[in-house]
Amino acid sequence: MTVPAGVEPIRARSMAGVAHGFLGRRGGVSEGLFASLDLGRRSQEVDAWIGENRRRAIAAVSPGAALCTLYQIHSADVVHVERPYSHDERPRADAMVTDRPGVLLGILTADCAPVLFADVAAGVVGAAHAGWKGAIGGVTDATVAAMERIGARRDRIVAAIGPCIARASYEVDDGFLRTFAGADPANERFFAAGRDGHHQFDLEAYVAYRLATAGLARIEALGLDTYADEDRFFSYRRATHRGEADYGRQISLIGVE
Repeated sequence: MTVPAGVEPIRARSMAGVAHGFLGRRGGVSEGLFASLDLGRRSQEVDAWIGENRRRAIAAVSPGAALCTLYQIHSADVVHVERPYSHDERPRADAMVTDRPGVLLGILTADCAPVLFADVAAGVVGAAHAGWKGAIGGVTDATVAAMERIGARRDRIVAAIGPCIARASYEVDDGFLRTFAGADPANERFFAAGRDGHHQFDLEAYVAYRLATAGLARIEALGLDTYADEDRFFSYRRATHRGEADYGRQISLIGVE
């Protein structure tokens, strides 16, 4: 497989042999704030770049596959993808599962955690968008359950957590901490002390914990900070701190071949 020039799919070691990749911002045709492999649709002007960026993303992971994405809403809702569908048909959800060859599942992020799943023996894969709302709401648990419904076994499922905002970059307030501590007092372990009235939240570690408590034995966290690495990744929080009008979205992909 020949990866398009400049595109840098990040592979999880635990998913060797599975068609997948966490893509960053390099290797596309978008310009300005969206340079260069932006996959987020917004306006007619920006959408002119998206078709070529989608083509390059697909070619980097599973050439010829049909890319399916979601209208992401920070939920724990999961869709079983049984056939390719168009961008205009996108379901409102935050995770997908499939056992259909030739279908490529795509999750868009810009600080939230993209999580890819695979049960190679069953030929079942999944992808989840785990922002803090989806993570505490159980989006990863729901994805594992949906994979089981189409033949996967959780003791065989491998999960990889891709680039997301790291604890050092993710400052939250007391109310945020109380939300997590209210759900489970043990969740306080995912917060480090920050400036007065604030804390640093470890989203990646929390997602890994949810995967482990769901019964997954093989979990790989890539440890890549979207906020700190501007050259490689888009970041919603970084754009917000700078007062920028918008921000790009990177895509994470997985499919059955």
